[in-house]
Amino acid sequence: MAATATATAASTTSWQPQEGGVKEICALLELQISPSSTADKSQIWQQLEHYSQHPDFNNYLAFILARAEGTSVEIRQAAGLLLKNNLRKAYKSMTPESQQYIRSGLLPCLGAPDKHIRSTVGTIITEIVQLGGILGWPELLQALVTCMESNDLNHMEGAMDALSKICEDAPQLLDADVPGLPDRPIQIFLPRLYQFFQSPHTSLRKLALGSVNQYIMLMPAALYASMHQYLQGLFVLAHDPAPEVRKLVCAAFVQLIEVRPSFLEPHLKQVMEYILQVNKDADEEVALEACEFWSAYCDTQLSSENLREFLPRLIPVLLSNMVYADDDESLAEAEEDDSLPDREQDLKPRFHASRLHGSEDAEDDDDDIVNVWNLRKCSAAALDVLSNVFGDEILPTMMPVVQSKLAATGDEFWKEREAAVLAIGAVAEGCINGLYPHLPQMVEFLIPLLDDNFPLIRSISCWTLSRFSKYIVQESGHEKGYEQFDKVLMGILRRVLDNNKRVQEAACSAFATLEEEAAEGLAPRLEVILQHLMCAFGKYQRRNLRIVYDAIGTLADAVGAELNQPKYLEILMPPLIAKWQQLSNTDKDLFPLLECFTSIAQALSTGFAQFAQPVFQRCIEIIHTQQLAKVDPSSAGALYDKEFIVCSLDLLSGLSEGLGSGIESLVAQSSLRDLLLQCCMDDASDVRQSAFALLGDLSRVCAVHLHPRLPEFLDVAAKQLNTPNLKETLSVANNACWAIGELAVKIQKDVSPVVVNVISYLVPILQHSEELNKSLVENTAITLGRLAWVCPELVSPHMEHFMQPWCIALSMIRDDIEKEDAFRGLCAMVRANPSGALSSLVLMCKAIASWHEIRSEDLHNEVCQVLHGYKQMLRNGAWDQYMSALEPPVKEKLSKYQV
Repeated sequence: MAATATATAASTTSWQPQEGGVKEICALLELQISPSSTADKSQIWQQLEHYSQHPDFNNYLAFILARAEGTSVEIRQAAGLLLKNNLRKAYKSMTPESQQYIRSGLLPCLGAPDKHIRSTVGTIITEIVQLGGILGWPELLQALVTCMESNDLNHMEGAMDALSKICEDAPQLLDADVPGLPDRPIQIFLPRLYQFFQSPHTSLRKLALGSVNQYIMLMPAALYASMHQYLQGLFVLAHDPAPEVRKLVCAAFVQLIEVRPSFLEPHLKQVMEYILQVNKDADEEVALEACEFWSAYCDTQLSSENLREFLPRLIPVLLSNMVYADDDESLAEAEEDDSLPDREQDLKPRFHASRLHGSEDAEDDDDDIVNVWNLRKCSAAALDVLSNVFGDEILPTMMPVVQSKLAATGDEFWKEREAAVLAIGAVAEGCINGLYPHLPQMVEFLIPLLDDNFPLIRSISCWTLSRFSKYIVQESGHEKGYEQFDKVLMGILRRVLDNNKRVQEAACSAFATLEEEAAEGLAPRLEVILQHLMCAFGKYQRRNLRIVYDAIGTLADAVGAELNQPKYLEILMPPLIAKWQQLSNTDKDLFPLLECFTSIAQALSTGFAQFAQPVFQRCIEIIHTQQLAKVDPSSAGALYDKEFIVCSLDLLSGLSEGLGSGIESLVAQSSLRDLLLQCCMDDASDVRQSAFALLGDLSRVCAVHLHPRLPEFLDVAAKQLNTPNLKETLSVANNACWAIGELAVKIQKDVSPVVVNVISYLVPILQHSEELNKSLVENTAITLGRLAWVCPELVSPHMEHFMQPWCIALSMIRDDIEKEDAFRGLCAMVRANPSGALSSLVLMCKAIASWHEIRSEDLHNEVCQVLHGYKQMLRNGAWDQYMSALEPPVKEKLSKYQV
């Protein structure tokens, strides 16, 4: 800081700033906040950062905020906000004298005449309380109480603003014992907050109610004990003239019904009656908050009976709130045609889900057409939830309203018609039994709406038809049903080529849903589908292009090998390859294309060989560039982004799954092995997750190329299973576990150095299976079996520690080749140590009985030998005693093995 700004050392309590220093900082702050200044903002920022190193700088900021009366409010506020950010980093390391100087200036400003100063002071107070605790500022509580009781509006508002921010950011601090205080702070404040519920000043009512609402989730003893008073206060505020207060009342009821429904139970009818009324509030934010109540209620354990009597009045309110509001931003967006390029802010962030080997697929959320939550969407969501609770019961109330909306022709009623189509889609799941008999007529009615003049009717019709796609596909087995399925398919494909971006998006999403349901049923129409999708690929702007990639990937997953025909590949591949060549290795638009190629490679299997070499090579380059960028961005010529690595690893997995041993020559000539080992040790869990998936896939098809670094791969994979925070990285552990099993089967005895170690990590997973996910437990059981099959002499001495949970896990696994491997391990272990399984014989019999049918003849014979061995070993009625402990269906299954 310049010489003028140095001041008396902060070690003396009477710290005083130097005028020159104050002026200098104020001048800088003025430049920083002035919209018209031509100064370089980053230079000013650097200058302020440089000042921050000076021990007195934060004292100066505190002085400017709290004591520089002649300075403009904007500069004082800017000093305050900078102070808040600095304190976050520096408060704990400051001298006690500096801390005290800053704190002492804040409290008198709680009642400052200017609202902005009061608000900034409240923000800084909250920051200091979070950093130093209540105990670190003994004067604060008394100062807040004094201001609250002062009857001066500025002081009351300043204190309430600070208190509400503490309640929001650190509510637990006020609900803790403070040495020297007879009560917890929350007990001191709650009665005063309740008093403010009756204040004539809207701002105080709002701050008081907002503060108490922050405690519903925590439910401290003080709130629990005064619940009656709180509820009475809510009932009084329920009809407050200020919409922001009514909104908080609704929010309180929603949170109470979620967290403590028993408190509302005695008043339920009264509360529901109120919520129903404010669900029609003129203020949309109040109505939205009220509307959240219905879904929240349905999630509680309270009886749906209480809600039933409200349905005839509630459903029409929801339907009327589903009509687009005049200021809905979708209306403006819907006017955009596809010739306008997307703005950067239109491109939503995208998230790639790393590969997972196992039985659980994540649910796709297909219902969110656009991201902003509003009354229309909340009402549709409530109708969806109600339809799942009450089923067809809601149709007699709903359908007449829907039909009258649909019958309103005329352009001025298009929003009513659109809301009716949305309503039909919203109840598609819950009311399917009642709608099913009328489905052909409903679908027949919806198909022409795909060609409506209004783009938002076209887009909602796509969505609603997709909600019925499961049933449309089910009915396509007979001629009439197939004709209708084909009409829906062709109608949606027409909309894929719509000129309106919103319709394109809805049509592609609807088509993806239809693809998943119809699967290979799409094969007869593949050519037409591909022509439409590739036409869209050439026509779409960036944002919707991602959705086309998704539709192509879903198509490949759905029809599989059907796609592997020259006439289809000629339509599909050239545009994708052209795009692939056009994008650079650091372009994020590559992500969805990498994902799309992953699905195509798996579908085409060896048919992808003709495209494989450049794709493989590029994935290696991308991973290499990114690993370099992580340590040295400038020489890599790229900024590090792990998603490039994850998508590339997943595409390599798709290639190895598709090409099988055909990938071997590519792996042999590349640096993949060393890059992969590096990825297996990455600090980001999603990189490790995809890396172990690829390790397992490569083990299956070309384990020989992993050999030189085998001990390292096995060691790092085993480490993933032995981590104190296993629950946070389940998917990594899952894939690592699976990869060890795949490796073991291929490299046989070479796995022996790690076997005992890995077993010691796998057993605790089986012992705590109920706390972990199904997929990890299945993979653990299979890998344990594979290790036992390959090295029975190493595993069988430990059998008694794991036979029981292992047999339980084996009996949950569906019949497949991996289960066969695990049972080969079971048989090998029993041969090596028959007595080790005796105490678990009943569970072992149940595991054997879990097979629908063992297809492998030699495994069937091995299992027979194991059972017969025990039957001979257990004489004098002991075998029959074991058998009598089994349920009849299990005994019947075992009869296949002649015991």
